[in-house]
Amino acid sequence: MMRSFRIGSLFGIPIKLDLTFLLVLPLFAYLIGVQIEQVSEVLNAVLGAGISVDAVTAGANPWIFGLAAALGLFVGVVLHELGHSLTARRYGFPIDSITLWLFGGVAQFTEMPEDWRQEFAIAIAGPIVSVLVGVVSYGLFSVTPAGLDGARFVLAYLAILNVALAGFNMLPAFPMDGGRVLRAFLARSRPYAKATQQAASVGKFFAVLMGIFGIIPPVNIILVGVAFFVYIAASSEAQQVTMKAAFQDVTVSDIMTPASDLHTVEPEASIADLIRRMFSERHTGYPVIERDGAGDRLVGLVTLTDAREIEPVERDAYTVEDVMTTDLETIAPDSDAMAAIDRMRANDIGRLLVVENGDLVGLISRTDVMTAFDIVQKSGALNPSRSPQTAD
Repeated sequence: MMRSFRIGSLFGIPIKLDLTFLLVLPLFAYLIGVQIEQVSEVLNAVLGAGISVDAVTAGANPWIFGLAAALGLFVGVVLHELGHSLTARRYGFPIDSITLWLFGGVAQFTEMPEDWRQEFAIAIAGPIVSVLVGVVSYGLFSVTPAGLDGARFVLAYLAILNVALAGFNMLPAFPMDGGRVLRAFLARSRPYAKATQQAASVGKFFAVLMGIFGIIPPVNIILVGVAFFVYIAASSEAQQVTMKAAFQDVTVSDIMTPASDLHTVEPEASIADLIRRMFSERHTGYPVIERDGAGDRLVGLVTLTDAREIEPVERDAYTVEDVMTTDLETIAPDSDAMAAIDRMRANDIGRLLVVENGDLVGLISRTDVMTAFDIVQKSGALNPSRSPQTAD
């Protein structure tokens, strides 16, 4: 997602708009407006809506009713995500926010449930809410006077579309709702990570199918976009869950580079010397250590990005101290490895300094993490002492 901003809250859950939503809302309004005649005829045939096509297509009415229907659709999306969020909160899972964006809405959980019953309840809650929104919309449509053609069009449109969206969301295309329901059922009889991998494979298969249908003329760019999102999201979540399972009971100290093996730099070193060291040692980040009579003291971290801020002709005149970061992201050696991974991901950084009692004891980088992950996947354990024992 792109940059988002908060517009309010419901039940204490922040509601945000992503900038992409500001692009897709007028697009949806336009698409509904240009198809209002055909859609009205379908609603008249399916629901006996009795909508006057002449009335809803007169003047600026298609764009007014198109915008009203688009806004109503996204209100339904918020309610759908609230269904997920309130059910998750009932099980004790905090909700960061609900964000409206290019492909609808997403409830951002701080933690996903691994109990299959909880995941099933959370996943199914959204489609159930969408069906209820459709039923309520139909009920309001039924009591709206026949002369209010615009209102009857919007309500009938929302009645059918919310039920259709509930059905679409129940496709077993992980991580859509149906895919999460599938994972919940798979997790009844197999490990959570294995269930996630299998659900993700099914999700990627459906994503490919959606992509194929999307490019068949007339091209449906929204369906193609959804297919791309589902494929990427399925791969990402499967990797994250697999990594979490692999690093169970693994601490930062197990995979960090210890202080004795670290390449460090002093604050007085010139940027030119730093660049030369980076080139020869193939490192892009160094802890900055100040050495005096009292011993070594961690004072900062300098990266290639920091060094690049200085023009080449000035690098002999500037020192590491001039560009280093002093607002350090640190972690304790006994912290879970996944906590370090989450911290690096959340702060979009490539390394964390490992500090104990104020002293630098190591450094953990994305390279360390991926190397350890590769070892765990291939050997089943991070070190031989943790390998599963076989019976004689």
